[in-house]
Amino acid sequence: MHRPPFPSPLADCRRLFLRNHEVKIYIGAHDFEQVAAQRVLINVDLYVPLAQTTPVNDQLGEVVDYDFVREVIRERVARGHIQLQETLADDLLALLLAHPQVRAVRVSTEKPDVYPDCDAVGVEVFAFKPAPA
Repeated sequence: MHRPPFPSPLADCRRLFLRNHEVKIYIGAHDFEQVAAQRVLINVDLYVPLAQTTPVNDQLGEVVDYDFVREVIRERVARGHIQLQETLADDLLALLLAHPQVRAVRVSTEKPDVYPDCDAVGVEVFAFKPAPA
């Protein structure tokens, strides 16, 4: 496996990802955003230590299940209207990072239907736990 040429707190991790997970949610601070659900694309990268998540018996219980990510998203957006994408991204980041096997998380959210002159508007956040000594 290729390792970065510099020390990294994530060098001993694998990256799991969820790409362009589409949800229809009530999000936005503007009046026109308060009346209808909007399409939001959510992307997640989870960094999990290889030592804790390398399957030996090819069993789902040996790894972090992608369903965990989808369930966290589902539960958060089910809480109701969210004013800001920053709030959504920060909430998802904290919930995903709380998993005991997750070392780091990157979350991005995009609203692709807000402006006609660009593909999307969005936000991205990243955080990690310190590697154990």
